[in-house]
Amino acid sequence: MLTVEQIRHRLATVKIDVQVTDHRSPTAVALILRAGPGGPEVFFIQRAADERDPWSGNIGFPGGRFQEGDKDLRGAAVRETMEEVGIDLESAAEPLGRLSDIVGAHLPVRVACFVYHLHEAPGIALNPEVSDAFWVPLAALADPGNHEQAEVRFDGKTLVTPAIRLPLRDKPVLWGITYRLICQFMAIVRLRSFICDEGSKL
Repeated sequence: MLTVEQIRHRLATVKIDVQVTDHRSPTAVALILRAGPGGPEVFFIQRAADERDPWSGNIGFPGGRFQEGDKDLRGAAVRETMEEVGIDLESAAEPLGRLSDIVGAHLPVRVACFVYHLHEAPGIALNPEVSDAFWVPLAALADPGNHEQAEVRFDGKTLVTPAIRLPLRDKPVLWGITYRLICQFMAIVRLRSFICDEGSKL
């Protein structure tokens, strides 16, 4: 079973690609882990339905855009996580490392992802931007049987894209930037032999 120490070590030994400042909006998210009965579990949120939000209804990690007053991108991820779900990463979690940045192909964003492990079980308090929050076993995300080509709606269009079917009822598939980040994470911790299916470009 994969341990926190193994995850920390593998994140520390991989060379990450941190994007230089450019015209894209800097954004930061938190990939949060906890110990589950069958191994590590990953925390996801489902964004509330909002026609103004390009990620409306999608599954993702807590996070958002870098704002004036944020110390750095990690600080932005910590602030957004607290605002969106009420988890104080600075007191309730241990930082394990960082993934390589992801650049959106159709949206001008540059996403930094910071990995944390919860050492206590804080209460969840959703803000109006989030409709749900839940945990998914890392083993289920790595199961090839849950990977598929799925039809998704984006910007008024139907796209066919690589995705992960979650082991939860009435949830959309995991795709886009979050899919690419979770695939990158699984490759680093050696749960999968590839970084990402590059067919998923959002």
